[in-house]
Amino acid sequence: MLPTGIDELDARLITGLAETPRAGVMELARQLGVARGTIQARLDKLQARGVITGFDPDLHLETLGYEVLAFVTLEIAQGRLSDVVDHLADIPEVIEAHSTTGPGDLHCRIVARTNEHLQNVINRVLEVNGIVRTSTQIALTEQIGFRVLPLVAQLIPR
Repeated sequence: MLPTGIDELDARLITGLAETPRAGVMELARQLGVARGTIQARLDKLQARGVITGFDPDLHLETLGYEVLAFVTLEIAQGRLSDVVDHLADIPEVIEAHSTTGPGDLHCRIVARTNEHLQNVINRVLEVNGIVRTSTQIALTEQIGFRVLPLVAQLIPR
C-alpha cells in the first residue's frame, strides 16, 4: 500500500479507466489481468472512499457554444460568503468557485458564449449583496488542461 492509501493495482485501474472510460468491468479486468470480481470490488472501494468521485462525461465547452472562459476573483464582505456562494450556485455559467487566500476571497471559473454574454453573467454575479470588488481575467488559450493522471502515474512503479 502506498502512502496515498491506494496500491499499484488501484493506480493501474484508475489509469485504465481514464484511458478507456467506456470500458466495462470485464474489459478492465482483461486489460489488467485480474478477475472481474477484483475489479468490481476495487471500483466499489475507490468510490466509497471518495477517490473516484464520478463517471461524468468530459464536455468540450467550446463545442457547446461557450467560447469565452474567464477567471473572476471576488472580494466578499465579512459574513456574506454563504449568501454569495448560494447566489453563484444559481448561475449556470459559474462552473467552479473556490475560497482562496490572498487579495480575493473567491476565485470563480466562468464560461460565456461571447464577451457580451460574459458581461451579462458578471452583471448577474454582482446582483447579490456582499461583493465588494471583482477582478476578471479572460483566458486566451489553454496551455495545460485539467489533469490528474500524472499524479496517479507517480504511484505505478516503473
